[in-house]
Amino acid sequence: LITVRFVRDEGGFMDGFNFTIPYTVRVVDVNYGGHVANSAVLNFFQDARIAYLKNLGGYSELNIGNQCGIILPEAHVKYLAEMFLGDELVIGARVKGVSRSSFTMEYCIKRDGEATAEGETVLICFDYQKRKPRRLDAQFREKIEASESTI
Repeated sequence: LITVRFVRDEGGFMDGFNFTIPYTVRVVDVNYGGHVANSAVLNFFQDARIAYLKNLGGYSELNIGNQCGIILPEAHVKYLAEMFLGDELVIGARVKGVSRSSFTMEYCIKRDGEATAEGETVLICFDYQKRKPRRLDAQFREKIEASESTI
């Protein structure tokens, strides 16, 4: 059983998000209910994450330094309002915390100033050749810490 609860934005939703991307909802994002599918929101987060990593220093999900990429073991989404075909969205992304071999990213989505979704993902530094987690690259960590006031 999945329960969707819509919650009003109490303000300050985009506060602290120094990085945002625009996104226009496409046909492929919409489900049989006529609104954005729950799975599409994770794709929106991924689009923002990819752009964030590139902006941070040319990184990608397959290369965050130290010959590693990232793997996503955990994701959380909170749906706040419906989104529809053609909606112009703003998606914010930031790093909330960093540990030895992982980091947590937070995301927010707004449409016309209204919060529509928020969430977070845990991302592990992963060596795809050795098939195991590795320590985050020091330079990658330093760039995150320099760009985020919340860490």
